[in-house]
Amino acid sequence: MKRVICVFTFIYIIMMGMSAKITLRHIGQRAQIEIDNQPMLILGAELSNSAATSVADINEVLPRMKAIGINTVLIPAQWDLIEAVEGKMDFSLIDAAIMKARECDLRLIFLWFGAWKNSMSCYAPMWFKEDVKRFPRAITQQGKPLEIASAFSENVFQADNRVFSSLMQHIKEIDQANQTVIMVQVENEIGMLESARDHSPEAEKAYRSPIPKEVRKVLKIDKAISWNEAFGKDLYGEEKFMAYYYARYVERLAQSARKIYDIPLYVNAAMNSRGRKPGEYPSAGPLAHLADIWQLAAPSIDILAPDIYDTGFKSWARQYDMGAKNPLFIPESRCCENSGVRALYIFGEHEGVGFSPFAVDQCSEKEARELARSYTILHELQPILLKYRGKNAIRGLLFDQEDKETLIEDGDMTLTCRHYFTLPWDSRATDGSTWREGGAIIIRLAKNDYLVAGSGVVIVFQKTTEKKQEETNVLGEDGFVDNGNGQKNNSTLSPFKGKRMGIGTVDQVSINSDGTLQYIRRENGDQDHQGRHVRISVDDYKILHVKLYEYGND
Repeated sequence: MKRVICVFTFIYIIMMGMSAKITLRHIGQRAQIEIDNQPMLILGAELSNSAATSVADINEVLPRMKAIGINTVLIPAQWDLIEAVEGKMDFSLIDAAIMKARECDLRLIFLWFGAWKNSMSCYAPMWFKEDVKRFPRAITQQGKPLEIASAFSENVFQADNRVFSSLMQHIKEIDQANQTVIMVQVENEIGMLESARDHSPEAEKAYRSPIPKEVRKVLKIDKAISWNEAFGKDLYGEEKFMAYYYARYVERLAQSARKIYDIPLYVNAAMNSRGRKPGEYPSAGPLAHLADIWQLAAPSIDILAPDIYDTGFKSWARQYDMGAKNPLFIPESRCCENSGVRALYIFGEHEGVGFSPFAVDQCSEKEARELARSYTILHELQPILLKYRGKNAIRGLLFDQEDKETLIEDGDMTLTCRHYFTLPWDSRATDGSTWREGGAIIIRLAKNDYLVAGSGVVIVFQKTTEKKQEETNVLGEDGFVDNGNGQKNNSTLSPFKGKRMGIGTVDQVSINSDGTLQYIRRENGDQDHQGRHVRISVDDYKILHVKLYEYGND
């Protein structure tokens, strides 16, 4: 009997050693999730906070996510439901989510709602909440206690770390061989509210302590002084102090997790938007302007990720795309009818790790349909996007009514890219309608050979010398020059010099799993305005294969 047990133990050890490894692999300035060296794009959806608080919820919602075309679901792992009684762990919901995800051929990212969720400690169990003496709260400058556990309490950390470590151990034990869980979010939207920093006794002691030497270097402070001496009551200085201690707390959690099960970890941030000051927004979270402090104090975290709900989507995304220093992952974005084209922009312009709208389980049928159409295209594009990742061959577009044109310089060629409604042919372009966003991915396959995939865009390909000589005319509803309303006098124009770029063919295609193109139809004549441009209307999602040629004089 002992011999049999030893044999099975030996086999188990070998199998665990052979288990595929989940990594975030960097490729130049870009990165991607890989499972057993096989890369993937995270076509994600985050569930609403209470969507998976029972087995029945999980069994209902995950198949719906699969039907939309999602490959990865972001799902809460809630402290109060795991450790309702101190020291007794219940992973039944974790198990149910993993089992159902496998059944649906989905990957999971667990969101650890531990000490903090949206700043607050609302997901801590009752035994933690009630014992304020053992688990102290943060305090405002006015002495007001908050429903925010203090990051300076060792008891808070130990309680949080114990259950989080148990969760990671459990995921490893039941999932290491299957890799259903591909990443974990550590806490959720950490940040102080009402005050820029914690003013509890332990926090005050830390604020009057010397700034660590490595932090002084980041802050460009030459002499050894305390935080208080450096910043006093300056809100943004207090925020830097708080960011360092939040990041240190997270780093300790991350170190514990990686010792148990080494899979990618990230933290997410609520944005410092609308002109608010620290404490009016969640102060000291993993925000872009605090990235140096967070990356110094929490090096075990792979990604600082933005949750984008405000206007200015492109600007927020740009701030968090720090190349190899911080690849872009959008774990939360407002779920709306623009989510589909925003996903295309993230995977195109930023070659993102992944994209995930929030509360897709509660979105409208129209919103779900737009996301599904985009994810269908992205699923097809995946082998090509991964092939050309990090090779400066991929660009992304995103347009709205105000931001409606982008120029792309590609060697000796200029691509003039615009929102579809910059063409006057559709009544919605000029009748006062609010323009739905348009977006696309452009991939250069070879010289004069491109893929354009998206919705609501029009692209003109020109030699750069041709673009500089361009004369712009006002177009009528038929797409030709509006007679007498902006037509140029040819006798006053300078002689044209150089070559022009022509559209050879525009074919709608699908993409096979091996990355080869499957012809669907030729788009010519009215569909490309007789060779003047490439376009996809706001009502369509398409992949177009564009071949160009040059003509004219040298």
